[in-house]
Amino acid sequence: MKKAGILNRHLSGALAELGHGDGVLVCDAGMPVPAGPRVVDLAFRAGVPSFAEVLDGLLAELVVEGATAAQEVLGANPAAAALLRGEFPDLHLVSHEKLKELSAGARLIVRTGEARPYANVLLRCGVFF
Repeated sequence: MKKAGILNRHLSGALAELGHGDGVLVCDAGMPVPAGPRVVDLAFRAGVPSFAEVLDGLLAELVVEGATAAQEVLGANPAAAALLRGEFPDLHLVSHEKLKELSAGARLIVRTGEARPYANVLLRCGVFF
């Protein structure tokens, strides 16, 4: 049994299958989930777990070489925007509609219980060497 890190067996297993260039969408409870990508739904109640908690846990285990978010986050959710800018100084911004299109190409979608708008980010996996 694991004693640290991500303990959810579905999420831990899905992360172990990721490779360089794979996309991981971390999204709020309201983001439409496209058919195709593997989905690990962590949502329990509105706000639980939060986008920030899940993102923090994922960043502790993944190598990320890039991130894309919706430009609407800047005006609609300043807390999520600040979190994303702090984690990803080179954050790429696109329209929310474009982010939804891009999410169809993700290898994994991790749905949080976040109930604030536009708390979504598409991560691009890197390599550790």
